[in-house]
Amino acid sequence: MRKGILEYCILSIISRGEIYASDIIGELKKARLLVVEGTLYPLLTRLKNNGLLSYVWKESTSGPPRKYYQITPAGLEVLIRLDTTWEELVFAVQTSMEGRDKQTTESSN
Repeated sequence: MRKGILEYCILSIISRGEIYASDIIGELKKARLLVVEGTLYPLLTRLKNNGLLSYVWKESTSGPPRKYYQITPAGLEVLIRLDTTWEELVFAVQTSMEGRDKQTTESSN
């Protein structure tokens, strides 16, 4: 489940615009999804190999050229489908939790 959520979050982040891998890690950390480079790079490679991402090399002022990722049209289509799936999942979880707090309170009285 975590792998799927990470892929969804990565596609969401990259859909905002061209981004460098370390900036993706920063965004994931802000979201409290702790990811290390050893986890991120294989995911980025798989998403690229599946045609969902592409990248361009850009010169860096502080070191070698950097790879900047961008979402492809196919990646955007997948992201839109994942948005719908996520909304359905959130609804299902919230619905299944309805009344739980009330029952917990009543049973402790």
